Amino acid sequence: MTPRLTSAMLVSALVRRADGAGGSAMVLAKGDATSGAILLLLLERGADPRFVERGIGPGGVAALLPSGPKALADEAEASAYWRRRRERDTDLWVVELDIAGAERFAAETMNLC
Repeated sequence: MTPRLTSAMLVSALVRRADGAGGSAMVLAKGDATSGAILLLLLERGADPRFVERGIGPGGVAALLPSGPKALADEAEASAYWRRRRERDTDLWVVELDIAGAERFAAETMNLC
């Protein structure tokens, strides 16, 4: 079995690296520190909100997968979505990431590419 980083460590690395790169990352909800799922709300300059989450992609390798509604009208709709998810899964981490190339940045930080 290959050792892997805990969810808390991955989230911490994402937040610190985003800050260092001139972006921002904010933990909206803390989940299980060891193995909680991680849902990312990706933004670019506060616009174009979309969700991705860490999961198993094609070929059985870890990847960021699209999640949630295809189009979000505003911040309230995005907030409503992740809050519903947290009601069903209290171990879920929710992180808002606002940086250029947010999806690629997250995949690199979480070693998913």
